[in-house]
Amino acid sequence: MPATQPPPDPAQSARVFAEVAERSSRLMGEFLQRQAGGQGVATSDEFGIARAFMDLYARMLAEPWKLAEMQTKMFWDHVALWQSTVLRMLGKEARPVAVPAKGDNRFREADWQDQFLFDYIKQSYLIAARHLHDAVASVEGLPEQTSKKVNFYTRQYIDALSPSNFALTNPHVLRETMRSGGQNLVRGLNNLLADIERGGIRMADEKAFKLGVNVATTPGKVVFQNELMQLIQYAPSTENVFRQPLLVIPPWINKYYILDLREKNSFVRWAVGQGHTVFVISWVNPDGRYAGKTFENYMFEGPLAALDAIGQATGENRVNIIGYCLGGTLLGATLAWMAEKGDARAASATFLASLLDFSIPGELGVFIDEAQVENLERRMQERGYLEGSEMAATFNMLRANDLVWSFVVNNYLLGKDPFPFDLLYWNSDSTRMPAKMHSFYLRNMYLANRLKDAGGVNLGGVPIDLGKIAIPAYFVSTLEDHIAPWKSTYKGARLLSGPTRFVLGGSGHIAGIVNPPSAKKYGYWTGSELPQSAEEWQAGASRKEGSWWIDWQAWVAGLNGPDRVPARVPGAGALQALEDAPGSYVSVPA
Repeated sequence: MPATQPPPDPAQSARVFAEVAERSSRLMGEFLQRQAGGQGVATSDEFGIARAFMDLYARMLAEPWKLAEMQTKMFWDHVALWQSTVLRMLGKEARPVAVPAKGDNRFREADWQDQFLFDYIKQSYLIAARHLHDAVASVEGLPEQTSKKVNFYTRQYIDALSPSNFALTNPHVLRETMRSGGQNLVRGLNNLLADIERGGIRMADEKAFKLGVNVATTPGKVVFQNELMQLIQYAPSTENVFRQPLLVIPPWINKYYILDLREKNSFVRWAVGQGHTVFVISWVNPDGRYAGKTFENYMFEGPLAALDAIGQATGENRVNIIGYCLGGTLLGATLAWMAEKGDARAASATFLASLLDFSIPGELGVFIDEAQVENLERRMQERGYLEGSEMAATFNMLRANDLVWSFVVNNYLLGKDPFPFDLLYWNSDSTRMPAKMHSFYLRNMYLANRLKDAGGVNLGGVPIDLGKIAIPAYFVSTLEDHIAPWKSTYKGARLLSGPTRFVLGGSGHIAGIVNPPSAKKYGYWTGSELPQSAEEWQAGASRKEGSWWIDWQAWVAGLNGPDRVPARVPGAGALQALEDAPGSYVSVPA
């Protein structure tokens, strides 16, 4: 006989119920105040979703035989599922009619396979999902942007209706509900109300991390700052270092410490250990006062100001530079500006998952068209910035099963607290975007794709031409990147005129980049040539085990040559230390 579960603790139950009642009352009061003040929920179609689906319906109704064909195929799949289920009920083996895609973690619990009822529910959902998606994807004659939009939001709808997201059809949740006497659902309601208060789903145990204590811990000093950034110089861990310093430009869409999480996965700490004098830009988290800051400001007050400061701190006028994501886009624009000006301080350039050619924007393109950008600009003008939570929600939707629904199940149905996961803690620590800069970025890069064209973009009165960048360049992208698709980053790599190495890592935009050698994960592909198409490059590339970090280090060490100098201590040169790393800018909350 199984052990009898102890009854729920009455005191704990009373406390949770009291918190639920208090939160519910406060949220309802705030809702009524907003309604009375005319700030209720608007019923507009800012994203053009309704309009896109009306176009879809019109096309589908014009070809009713295709709908009938889809329904017939789905009917016969369900007949096959019934037959399979009956065989399993009789204790016989039966091949599944539908199976989850590789890497789909929603149905990894054994009960989804072992219990024929839950197996039936799972397969029924997968059959319906497949046919619904196929029916939408097969509609012809839709404009490309409309087609992308209906495909994307159909997938969101399908993902939301997964049986794993509901208490009565998730075996794990049912088991926990029986075990706890329903306390998991009460705790989950309390978690839901707390998340409504904070304005988003809690993905990590925020109390488990503290900047400078167990994340962003590589020793260093802030040696320079201006309105837009602090420049951190990290303390050496080797007796001698490469003569040429290393500057890292992270994206300002998120905070810099994605490259300095914990000791085991910190690229910054690893690079210091390889003998680099590492400098990292820590961008400010802007508010309404920064509304007028432009893309030009980010160039002049970011990498160009950092190069000036590094020259003062080290006495060196040749610097290796890394740009990550949007930081890589800025790096490309800056290098083109420097080439036009005859500024030769950049010794090499490394682009981490960075777009220079935006012709294949990936699923982010769903959110970027003229109407949506205009609506976004109106919201930004009201505040002077784009809320970091809005940007984070957009990115999370690209991987909704992993970054939305898994937390709905864990936090609200199972009533658990999120795990202390450093990467998701960083992901939740979002930043804002200045209105003028972000509008320029969306219009010139995503909408018009001007950066790739010679003279397409002017910065500081200088026409930008990426083709004039002749220094050695290293591009690393990742196979499953939804934000900077690797076939688009490959197009950008071919725009430069200097010797260029392209490397393709495994996994996605974050995990594939933050992939230390010690993890022994994913692997990467390299090729010696850059043929016309990404497909040609992939066909000729060779796979290697481990992390691309090792390949990059061999590449950059070869450029630096054998020359070494005594290790440089932050604050010991012409620039004094202003404060300890990670600095104060990174601590400004969203």
